[in-house]
Amino acid sequence: MLLTISTTHQPATDLGFLLHKNPERTHAAELAFGNAYVFYPEAATDRCTAALLIDVDPVKLVRGRHGPSGEGGLFDSYVNDRPYAASSFLSSAILEFFSTAMGGRSKERQALADAAIPVEVRIAALPCRPGEEFLLRMFEPLGYEVEATRLPLDERFPDWGEGRHFDLTLRATKRLAEVLNHLYVLIPVLDNEKHYWIDKQEIEKLLNRGKDWLPAHPAKMEIADRYLRHQKHLTREALARLTEAEGDPDPDEREGENAGLEEAVERPISLHEQRLNTVVAALRAGGAKRVVDLGCGEGKLLDLLLKDKQFQEVVGMDVSYATLEKAHRRLKVDRMPPMVAARLKLIHGSLVYRDKRIEGFDAAAVVEVIEHLDPPRLAVFERVLFEHARPGTVVVTTPNREYNALFESLHAGEFRHRDHRFEWTRSEFEDWASRVATQHGYSVSFLPIGPVDDALGAPSQMAIFALEPAISLEGDTGR
Repeated sequence: MLLTISTTHQPATDLGFLLHKNPERTHAAELAFGNAYVFYPEAATDRCTAALLIDVDPVKLVRGRHGPSGEGGLFDSYVNDRPYAASSFLSSAILEFFSTAMGGRSKERQALADAAIPVEVRIAALPCRPGEEFLLRMFEPLGYEVEATRLPLDERFPDWGEGRHFDLTLRATKRLAEVLNHLYVLIPVLDNEKHYWIDKQEIEKLLNRGKDWLPAHPAKMEIADRYLRHQKHLTREALARLTEAEGDPDPDEREGENAGLEEAVERPISLHEQRLNTVVAALRAGGAKRVVDLGCGEGKLLDLLLKDKQFQEVVGMDVSYATLEKAHRRLKVDRMPPMVAARLKLIHGSLVYRDKRIEGFDAAAVVEVIEHLDPPRLAVFERVLFEHARPGTVVVTTPNREYNALFESLHAGEFRHRDHRFEWTRSEFEDWASRVATQHGYSVSFLPIGPVDDALGAPSQMAIFALEPAISLEGDTGR
């Protein structure tokens, strides 16, 4: 397992001061999974390279239960790629040797630690099953030039084809601390595996190492999910805290940020789950405590909201009584702890009739609902929600029709669901939302949901409406 970091910033040997590792000697450490070394294969004025080499002990992996977590049994514990593939072992070694450098501190060269310098990083045998496009999505938004070479399964047997490992080279002009923190987080994200138990402490690590760059990364949801080993409750908490850390930027600042978790709709964590997690994060960021889910369906969003103690009252409304019964069963309302059940209410009602029961809430969620309404009913719904109910925050999501071209199962012009009355392009959705916001006294911002295509956008789109404060003329003397 090998990582090299090179610079041509002169004098290049100052890299030793930044890494706190003297180029004139070899530095060694014994880790739980083997031995690690830092040395300098080149150390000249014009170019200096630091190498981090890890000699993984396969027997330690088995004895220490650091091996693969799959279902291959004993054989898989001994025959796997862990001894040589870049993984969370490499991240652990980076933290072991370069923790001070990751904090951006250097007693002898602080000005240099604060400066952007030319850096080249090379990682041998980095696992990335999704492929080169995924590598680019991880590193290019951070400003890296990416060069990735896919390795064959076995050079002696070219007919076996290519494997899932890459030799990766990254080039950028950045602070060295930034580079190290990017690597620490993204190496296990690409590998999609960790060698140790995942708990809430991992959220703190992710936020600590990603606080300066992860909130603005277009694939932050996917990064969080893979870093936290698909532990959904941890992912939701991490994303909520990332959203809180972002504050409430202007719409132009939020353009380009996205919740991209999937490369396609049908992945272990579906686009539907990405969408719900993003909605919850938006509701949290708005400070809502009382939330109504309009068109709640079988209660998946309600379930997420009930798990978050910020939401003190959660109401689900649906036009289908049978669907509400399914939600009741799915949420196991009869077996809920009394304090949780007291926060939940399921009500039968229509989105196109004024209903006092949904008035006065902090927030309303309208998730993949509006596309099921005919234009006349959509116009009535606008008045019911924005004119009469007037929640402080409204979160609306709907499909992006442009993205349909990337779904192989859809024919040209075909909608994603046979009950959809329309599917809007990004500009059509933004025009509608902007008109509604202006007409009813709201501001509105937009976020994509899912993997963003440069030309076609994301598969789903979200508008976040915020009620503008009323202008008070009290005390105005006219002067």
